Amino acid sequence: MIFLVDHNLEGHTLILSGNIANLGWLDMLPIRFITFEEVSLSITSDDRLVWRFAQTNQMILLTANRSMKGRNSLEQVMREENISTSLPVVTIGNADRILTDPDYRNRCVDRLIEIVFDIDDYRGSRRIFIP
Repeated sequence: MIFLVDHNLEGHTLILSGNIANLGWLDMLPIRFITFEEVSLSITSDDRLVWRFAQTNQMILLTANRSMKGRNSLEQVMREENISTSLPVVTIGNADRILTDPDYRNRCVDRLIEIVFDIDDYRGSRRIFIP
């Protein structure tokens, strides 16, 4: 599974991916974190463009702060365009704690693994907050 990482979480995902690798999950589950830069998306791209890009390319958007207001807000886009086969958006409840709280970070890793492992159960659910 590929996670499209919102631009403000790039450092966070280095830590998360290290934990995932250390726990041996990469041997069982193909998990990759891809940045906006790697897929030539501007960090100023609106949420509609980002969501559509992620869905078209079968990526889970990993974010912490995408907009909740406006015509092109992530929340509005999901309400208008989400269907039963859409991949969810995973939102980290407190991104700063990923950097400072090992227990919180481990709970986030556990949830990410659960989501990837059971991805079909999460399709169409719009947004999942972790941990």
